[in-house]
Amino acid sequence: MSQPDSRALVLSALVGAAGISLALVWYKSRKSRVSTTLTDYYLSNNERHSQFSADDRSGGAVRLFQGKQTEMLEKLNTLILCVSELKDEVKSLKEGIPKLQEQVREELRDKLESRRMSPLHRATRRRRTEIPIEDCLSSEEAESEGGYVTAHTDTEEDSDEGNKDLTVNFPKAEDLVEEKDEFTLLMQKADSLHGGLESEKKEGFMMLLEKKDQYGQEVPFLWRLARSYGDMFDLTSDIEDKKSYTEAGKVFAEKAITLDPMSADSHQWFAIMCGYMSEYESVQNKIKNGYLFKDHLDKAIELKPQDPLSYYLLGRWCYAVSQLSWIERKVAATLFGNPPTATVQEALHYFHKVEEIRPCYSKFNYVCLAKCYKDLGQRVHALKWCDAASAMAVASNEDKEAQKELDTILSSLSQ
Repeated sequence: MSQPDSRALVLSALVGAAGISLALVWYKSRKSRVSTTLTDYYLSNNERHSQFSADDRSGGAVRLFQGKQTEMLEKLNTLILCVSELKDEVKSLKEGIPKLQEQVREELRDKLESRRMSPLHRATRRRRTEIPIEDCLSSEEAESEGGYVTAHTDTEEDSDEGNKDLTVNFPKAEDLVEEKDEFTLLMQKADSLHGGLESEKKEGFMMLLEKKDQYGQEVPFLWRLARSYGDMFDLTSDIEDKKSYTEAGKVFAEKAITLDPMSADSHQWFAIMCGYMSEYESVQNKIKNGYLFKDHLDKAIELKPQDPLSYYLLGRWCYAVSQLSWIERKVAATLFGNPPTATVQEALHYFHKVEEIRPCYSKFNYVCLAKCYKDLGQRVHALKWCDAASAMAVASNEDKEAQKELDTILSSLSQ
């Protein structure tokens, strides 16, 4: 006999014994109360009850007890039936778990095999070993794929032996790196190349272009492709190439927003493309792109309030607007009713916000802080941020531009 069956039998015996004991106690108590009540009633109404014999009174109490006993037995039978049903459910669960285990193993085996056959998997195999596992797995994946599943019921909670065959062990966390699908690996590689040297940024741009037809409807792919166009904009010095990269990047960022209006990165890179375009447009288009820049940047900050890049860009926008010429303000008022307004103090606030979120964010952010303090006539603070900017190395084209502006600010402050 199996352990659950023996438990059910013992439980049934115990319940039956408890029921009989309860019935005997109840019978003695009830008999005493009934006898007392009938005696009192007889003494107070002797004349009325003289026709009833002692045997009749005793027979009525017995019939009452039998009725209660029948009701109690029915409840005990119901309890035994519930225990039997629970036993059947536990048995069914134990039979089903091995099938689930085999099914899960088969699915994981198929996925692992498909990853090994993937060209991207083979091309990036050596790079994966450098990816920290905590960056590759979300908490949900760690809980659902790196843990275990057990079946445990109240009738078996005292037995560890009965649960051993109900455990399904999944692959270890280090093996789950192999489970990353091709698209996720592509996005991770694009992010890595974007943060690298010029040659790596170009490699990332070409890699995304090759996958454009395959992933052209995926929002994470589209805004990263727009970002790569921005990288190419920074890397080239030819004006026509810059315009071409900007226009194409804006198209892909706009498509990403259309597919997912709640994507903060899509709004951010659409704003950046608008900012790039304003450098080569007429005054009218420059102001129009300026409005678009501000609107989409505000949306990006609303959706992702802890991104320092958005505050840095907003600070630069505020500073640029504060420096608009009289004719540019007149054109804006004519075309749009109200020209954009911003002050140096607002720009300063956003540049400090960048440092609050991520200290030492960039050389250019330090230069912008120095420029704002210089315009406000606070020379000591301006020199402080100039020193901070000078201490940072020149690692990109943006840093080269920042160094040029820094030299200009220092020259102005020394006069």
